[in-house]
Amino acid sequence: MAEEKFSDEILIATNRKARFNYFLSEFTEAGIELVGSEIKSLRTGHCSLDDSYVIIKGGEAFILNMNIPVFQANGIFSHEPTRTRKLLLHKSQLIKFADAVNREGYTMIPSRVYIKRGLAKVQIALGKGKKNWDKRETIKKREDSINMAKAQKGHY
Repeated sequence: MAEEKFSDEILIATNRKARFNYFLSEFTEAGIELVGSEIKSLRTGHCSLDDSYVIIKGGEAFILNMNIPVFQANGIFSHEPTRTRKLLLHKSQLIKFADAVNREGYTMIPSRVYIKRGLAKVQIALGKGKKNWDKRETIKKREDSINMAKAQKGHY
């Protein structure tokens, strides 16, 4: 089980590709509208945010391509793993994010899924796409920090 505690939160999944592919800003928390077998599967620590994104349609936010695998003990009454799920946001948050997406060319990216006080939550960020040279800089910084850590330990 992928459990990591942040105060009263149980971390289920993170979107590691998001930090590599986008410059993330303006994080906010949203609830997820789930069915019974989905929350059971989340509580066991199964979820994937790879290739998932958020859209705003008809004044409501939806998350697409979030994979919550089928809960095995549920039998025939299970859910579709990658179905479109509704996000629960305040109207002011929805307007702010919709404005940024339409006007400034941002994308809404889910960065992590967690359980907070018994409820499933997703953290959403506004993301601006990185170019290839930005990604190379990120890789170089990561390798430099690894090399510095090894040098401090005396591996060189």
